[in-house]
Amino acid sequence: MLEHLRQQDPEVAAAVSAELNRQRNGLEMIASENAVSESVLETLGTVLTNKYAEGYPAKRYYGGNEHVDVAETLAIERAKHLFGAEHANVQPHCGSQANMAAYFALAEPGDKIMALDLAHGGHLTHGSRVNFSGKLYSFIPYGVSRETETLDLDQIRELALQERPKIILAGFTAYPRSIDFAEFKKIADEVGAYLMVDMAHIAGLIAAKLHPDPIAVADVVTSTTHKTLRGPRGGLILCRTEDRLRPNNKKNLAQRIDSAVFPGIQGGPLMHVIAAKAVAFGEALHSDFIKYQHQVIANAKELSSALIEEGLRVVSGGTDNHLVLVDLTPVGIFGQEASTKLDNVGIHSNKNLIPFDERKPTDPSGLRLGTPVLTTRGLCEPEMRRVASLIAQTLKANNESELNRIRSEVRQLTEAFPLYANLDYNHDR
Repeated sequence: MLEHLRQQDPEVAAAVSAELNRQRNGLEMIASENAVSESVLETLGTVLTNKYAEGYPAKRYYGGNEHVDVAETLAIERAKHLFGAEHANVQPHCGSQANMAAYFALAEPGDKIMALDLAHGGHLTHGSRVNFSGKLYSFIPYGVSRETETLDLDQIRELALQERPKIILAGFTAYPRSIDFAEFKKIADEVGAYLMVDMAHIAGLIAAKLHPDPIAVADVVTSTTHKTLRGPRGGLILCRTEDRLRPNNKKNLAQRIDSAVFPGIQGGPLMHVIAAKAVAFGEALHSDFIKYQHQVIANAKELSSALIEEGLRVVSGGTDNHLVLVDLTPVGIFGQEASTKLDNVGIHSNKNLIPFDERKPTDPSGLRLGTPVLTTRGLCEPEMRRVASLIAQTLKANNESELNRIRSEVRQLTEAFPLYANLDYNHDR
């Protein structure tokens, strides 16, 4: 593979080949990443990338869409079936744009939106002052309890009654516990707000019915299609058709979502990515996908327990999903140094704030670890305990000989659980 690219642009080909080797030879533990199937990879590299298809199936602004319409319709119908949704828009290029479209459909600039504090696990698009969300809307952050490090729904209700937001957003990027969306719905109903759920991190768990389901209670649900869903990098919006709060609006909720995506924030969709989303949704409808998600959670729980045994503190005392948030304070190291040391031995993670962190985001007290990629590779609970030990050894290592030994053990694990064994980017076939 890559024979044409190597001849035409050897520098780019070398970067692609090197990245394949990095993924193969490292333990990828970034919670927002996964490894797609070879079928998804193939779809991403097809001639569908050539087609400009502004609009929606059967309602395009260009000709020649009869085949890409099939691909997008498959993606829409499979997403609706997978999640039990009334309406699906598969065109957002990423989760951030899915959130932007949802805000545009539900609120006006300056309106109040309640969302999880970024320092407590919220996402950049949940109100960061340097992001469009914080610039255009008035975000009111809610947080976790200092005692339990979990969401306090009574406090969230009190805040909602005080602020009366237009939207209450439930979702996270670094929260290791399950979310009771039904209770969020009760709060939203009490204050007359829309309930929006950002399920980007847990979409795969929700599809497998292993996490409380937001689809039946939320007005709009946004997601990425990678992470636990194990599809291509992209966004997704699910919603009910009718607007329960404003039924007399000229456009129903589904129409407003579609209009917010196109022409509101995007032009032509990425048809090769949309087709790859269809492939991934199809994969997620198989029973093997449910088994996979069970293992993702089991691995995260085992990783959490093993890290605690190694002397690390796990935020909230454990996990209900695919990620573990680690407080590094007990081992006397901080996030930047920790992630750098782990990178150097082939364990890839990301530094992260922990609730009530007194350090800066550039060098926080925490580390976020996820199990989706390792589970895709086939690692199970025994390997998670070994990985936890390697993480702890790395964080405590003081010399290069120790780090070399750990690198060797990491390589042994990656060789035992190969990634993309059938791909060969180095030689012509």
